[in-house]
Amino acid sequence: MQVILIEDVKSLGKKGTIVKVNDNYARNYIIPRKLGVEANKANLNDLKLQNANAEKLEKAKADNAGAMKTAIDNKTIKIGIKAGKDGKIFGSVTAKEVADAINKELGVDIDKKKIVMEPIKSIGVTDVHIKLHKEISANVKVETVAEA
Repeated sequence: MQVILIEDVKSLGKKGTIVKVNDNYARNYIIPRKLGVEANKANLNDLKLQNANAEKLEKAKADNAGAMKTAIDNKTIKIGIKAGKDGKIFGSVTAKEVADAINKELGVDIDKKKIVMEPIKSIGVTDVHIKLHKEISANVKVETVAEA
């Protein structure tokens, strides 16, 4: 019997794949646990529509990421941080602070989880890498300046 998997099944495959399994295994394990459905014409058509919709959403996300890249790539943002007389800063600049500064200065809302960086612990200019999508990434220069 051919089955379309609704969930990832460790020994069979990933969600959305069509697998051939024993009839009893399908009737007694996969279908009752809602891990998959029988691969009939209606279910195959539903799978095709879901895949087309997923591709459309993925393309929209990629287009959005491309627009974000053009807005922030190779721009410089300034972040003020408290520092001592000798230029040594107190604390560090984290990804959250960088994301907030990008939102404030450039008007682009970036999730802090997409920012790939080590905490900045010195005054100066640092390159920060932002992963916007699978293949799309941007670089931002973060300039830390001492506040009085």
